[in-house]
Amino acid sequence: MKTVEEAINYRRSTRIFKENTPLDSDKVRHCLELASLAPNSSNLQLWEFYHIEDPEMLKRLSVACLGQNAAKTAKQMVVVVVRKDLWKRRAKANVAFLKRSFGDKGPKEYGKREKMALDYYQKLIPTLYFDVFGFLGWLKWLVFKIVGWFRPIYKEVRRSDMRIVAHKSAALAAQNFMLSMAALDYDTCPMEGSDTDRVKRILGLPWGAEINMVIGCGVREEKGIYGPRFRVPFEDVYRKK
Repeated sequence: MKTVEEAINYRRSTRIFKENTPLDSDKVRHCLELASLAPNSSNLQLWEFYHIEDPEMLKRLSVACLGQNAAKTAKQMVVVVVRKDLWKRRAKANVAFLKRSFGDKGPKEYGKREKMALDYYQKLIPTLYFDVFGFLGWLKWLVFKIVGWFRPIYKEVRRSDMRIVAHKSAALAAQNFMLSMAALDYDTCPMEGSDTDRVKRILGLPWGAEINMVIGCGVREEKGIYGPRFRVPFEDVYRKK
């Protein structure tokens, strides 16, 4: 098992996977369990992970991923799906968890911090996530913008902002997954190049679901890494204040 640093250095986007080297499905599933431990906005966990092993579905997904090698040669695939449409269900799950954590108490017995935690999911989250065709989002944005002239306040409240928030959280989970795979000497390739409508149809996803990325999985061929790793000089991106 690799250390975190070793896994980060080992991980590369692998474009060609070995043909006759299968993956242990249980190990891949465990890596997805680790993915679900990723930090995420408001702990709403607005994600789902589709673990694909079926050969016919892999072929169909390969076509949907534009026939790129990382899809055609993948032994398994993982599709990271954003489910912003599940915010009510996930908020209720958090409320239920908090109430269990607080113990057997009536509403009037909650302390200040406990009430704040419950109000966060019962009042603030609905304020942020509820919208009607985007119109409420712009109204909320205007109100929050005006309030922001007088004090610091969160301003990313439009529907498009909340989509970005959900996709950022899903991407954190995807990175957890890929590093967990690297720790096992398994390889991955995150693919944004795909026909996401086709991917959704193949997986039978509802209208409100969105594809974050498709990840090809396997064991790297030597030629599967297309070249040495390139990063711009760290000094170009590092700022210390």
